[in-house]
Amino acid sequence: MGLGVLTFVTDEGIGPADLGRALEQRGFESLFLAEHTHIPAGDVTPYPAGGPIPPKYYRTLDPFVALTAAAAVTERLVLGTGIALVPQRDPIHLAKEVASLDLLSQGRFRFGVGVGWLREEIANHGVDPRVRGRVADERLDAMVQIWTREEAEFHGEFVNFDPIYSWPKPVQKPYPPMYFGGGPAAFPRIARLHAGWLSMTPSAKVLAPQLEQLRDVAGPDVPVISFHGGAPTAQQLQGYLALGVEHLLVELPTEPRDETLRRLDEFRTESAKLT
Repeated sequence: MGLGVLTFVTDEGIGPADLGRALEQRGFESLFLAEHTHIPAGDVTPYPAGGPIPPKYYRTLDPFVALTAAAAVTERLVLGTGIALVPQRDPIHLAKEVASLDLLSQGRFRFGVGVGWLREEIANHGVDPRVRGRVADERLDAMVQIWTREEAEFHGEFVNFDPIYSWPKPVQKPYPPMYFGGGPAAFPRIARLHAGWLSMTPSAKVLAPQLEQLRDVAGPDVPVISFHGGAPTAQQLQGYLALGVEHLLVELPTEPRDETLRRLDEFRTESAKLT
């Protein structure tokens, strides 16, 4: 089971290049970055964790720019979006960003995707949040056409373009591994696109029955990346080993450089206790 981190890289914390270098030096396998373009002011959809939405949600750097900075100073570190908010991005532009990062990282990119939960943020991008799932489906289908065809075209309800040329194509074939974020509602999408699951389930105990449900829908070999929120003690992380999870992400708080490096050393100490 690989071990990496998921975090928000902002203008107030460690920079992505320093973070990527520090992770690789300490033997971590991956860096996944969260995305929010902005947080609307005023009354919005309640924050799922309760309380006000933290500032890191509206101070995030663009994940593709930040991951490119990390890619430039690392050689082995896997780089991923956790998650890219597909309804908020133009599919032709996003297809080029994904392919460019995959090329610049020499095939180290993992494409975590989702439909988003903050309805007002989605609406500010000109998308009706009530149909965000259908919008995401079409945009992903259109991107697959761009990545895999010399002349790509797509004609749908929300995405429509005549034949186009778009390069670069991804280094990984047919395209970088795709992982859907979210709960069981995402399982049919995972099955349809032969994708993986990026689980935000809070513990291994809760994850176990959901994995059974996922494998019933999408097959026994569906790849799973699981995010563990909160303090990553060895005892808590041990429970994921028996579940056949491909990769485990631990939550890295957004902090300045020195505090982040100390926290990574603590994580490494805990992970060394896994058997």
